[in-house]
Amino acid sequence: MDYMSRDEIAEWRPDRPDTPEGMLARARHRMESTGQWRKGQPMGRRFAAGCVALEITQRCNLDCTLCYLSETSEAVRDLPLAELFRRIDLIHRVYGRNCDVQVTGGDPTLRRRDELVAIVRRIAALGMRPTLMTNGIKATRSLLAELAAAGLVDVAFHVDDTQQRKGYADEAALNAVRRAYIERARGLGVAIMFNTTIHRGNFEQVPALARFFVAHADAVRLASFQLQADTGRGVAGARPALITPDAVARQIEIGAGTRLNFETPVGHARCNRYAAALVAGGRAHDLLDDPALVADVLDASTDLVDDRRRPGRALRTYARWAATQPWLWRCGSGWAARKLWAMRHDLVRGHGRMNKVSFLIHNFMDACALERDRIEACIFMAMTAQGPVSMCLHNARRDSFILEPLEVEAGGARRHWEPLTGFADAPARPRKVIAKGRSRLPPPPRA
Repeated sequence: MDYMSRDEIAEWRPDRPDTPEGMLARARHRMESTGQWRKGQPMGRRFAAGCVALEITQRCNLDCTLCYLSETSEAVRDLPLAELFRRIDLIHRVYGRNCDVQVTGGDPTLRRRDELVAIVRRIAALGMRPTLMTNGIKATRSLLAELAAAGLVDVAFHVDDTQQRKGYADEAALNAVRRAYIERARGLGVAIMFNTTIHRGNFEQVPALARFFVAHADAVRLASFQLQADTGRGVAGARPALITPDAVARQIEIGAGTRLNFETPVGHARCNRYAAALVAGGRAHDLLDDPALVADVLDASTDLVDDRRRPGRALRTYARWAATQPWLWRCGSGWAARKLWAMRHDLVRGHGRMNKVSFLIHNFMDACALERDRIEACIFMAMTAQGPVSMCLHNARRDSFILEPLEVEAGGARRHWEPLTGFADAPARPRKVIAKGRSRLPPPPRA
């Protein structure tokens, strides 16, 4: 592997802002130069970044054993709202409409409620798609309803046993939390997603997790499995050799009860694996089992926008588009007939209802083992004061980004803002800082 040196990591700069068209061309060039360009590749065709993480706080109300935040994070004050608005506008200038913006942290629900709503509204007003990334503890139904009214498209609940929630011994026990969160968000017009960090302790539970998500495909749109990485303040360290994207994919297949095509390209092949299943009568069927047809459809439909808040509208949009594609009727009718025939008994058992659930595997990198081509081809970006950078690189040198002093527009004037103290001309306010992560470990024994 071609790993980046410490100096290269330290000197790496955010992407130079460009027009959305320029960024799309740049993304395609990166896919080509890293050997990732092929039929069906959405990076460089459909989008210039799969999503952009906007961290609106560094604070969190959990202490995960695999946390990507730094030891300094809890001491950093929340970015001023004006600065977050500036970054949102910059994301729009760089990536344009329909960009997916993850409102994250820390946990974003620790921001003031009115500020969080204003952030989501600003993103949506620019035609981008806001997602709330949260552990769910403070994401009440009332808050989610207000955010949905402001334009929230997705809510992604991060739930797993690295969070050390009291009273929940394993992933099976945590299904009670997942069910509660599903009901909390059901019917609000937002797509429901779940994130799970996969590590030594819960790897064997992945099949059961996959079964849970299949069983709740009527509500859950996507289940993301994020592989353990040695980065940030997490104390669990590097993942064991048995946890690989291929191994996790096989575990998901066991739980889903069917083979799934995880070879559909989404950015770099060593970073992301994606599969999708149709679920009827409680059974899953591979939606992407004809790779050639899938690639043709993806390449031909790059201008279509998936309305995740209104699945019925999205289905009608694709149906109208398909009706104008004679080649698709010739190539796809046989596939559709075979798929419906294979699902016939499940469709009867499910009273004709069919749902779709997607599985995404994120293979995050250790902070000291960043592969140059994967950073170049990254689709998961994090927003900084200067522009977007790869999330893995952002995690590897987080403090250099979150401790950067800023000049912020406030009250019609430029004001100096320090991450640890706030505005220079504001009265000092004491703040309790909770130590988390690696600082909990005892010092190593003396030699």
